[in-house]
Amino acid sequence: MKTAAFTQFLRDLSPAPLRVLTNQIPFSAYKSINLSGHYLNSKEIHLVTVTDWSAYLKTYCQTHKADVVFGGYKEVRGLYNRSSHFNDPATSEKRNIHLGMDLWVAAGTPIYAPLDGVLHSFANNARYGDYGPTLILEHRIKAVTFYTLYGHLSLASLNNKTVGMSIKQGMQIGTLGTPHVNGDYAPHLHFQIIKDLQGWEGDYPGVCGASNLAYFSSNCPDPNLLLKLPDANQIAY
Repeated sequence: MKTAAFTQFLRDLSPAPLRVLTNQIPFSAYKSINLSGHYLNSKEIHLVTVTDWSAYLKTYCQTHKADVVFGGYKEVRGLYNRSSHFNDPATSEKRNIHLGMDLWVAAGTPIYAPLDGVLHSFANNARYGDYGPTLILEHRIKAVTFYTLYGHLSLASLNNKTVGMSIKQGMQIGTLGTPHVNGDYAPHLHFQIIKDLQGWEGDYPGVCGASNLAYFSSNCPDPNLLLKLPDANQIAY
């Protein structure tokens, strides 16, 4: 399926937002955020440690009266500079363009499947700066197959999981992890749509470099086609 058709297919799957967080958090408590390197540098914010990030996000939530802050699709971020995981030794190119949507919310928050599917694969990607515990669901809808990835989960999210198990829309699939297990990030969900997994299992690049952005933009369309979160294109400063 060509990119434009796949994009329209995702947009048309549901006229209403598809939730990955509890419906007990109203959309009025969601606020978008800009974590691009350009924005942070322009504000002279130097965020290096997970403690710095957590404090910044806590203040942001208090200022904007938010329970969840979200955003980041195709955002160019400096925060990946702290981990060698995001450097390509063959080309010296930095991978710093984010391919999913992040929903920053407290550790332990339950995560739900937005659509019916099966559990394609799961893994603990435990390298510094990586996803930590990760689930990938496979969805087959109207003869179209695609995948959704859930990163930075708790270790308990991998318990009692088997490849191929049926997943129903609205089913809890895990909880968010703490910085000790989620790659050393402030707690958040990395949610990503993937058209072609290219043979990956339990993992898939969530950040790319400028040289292959065109491919990854096509293969990993905007997660907000499904989530339909408010204010997603009106970044709050």
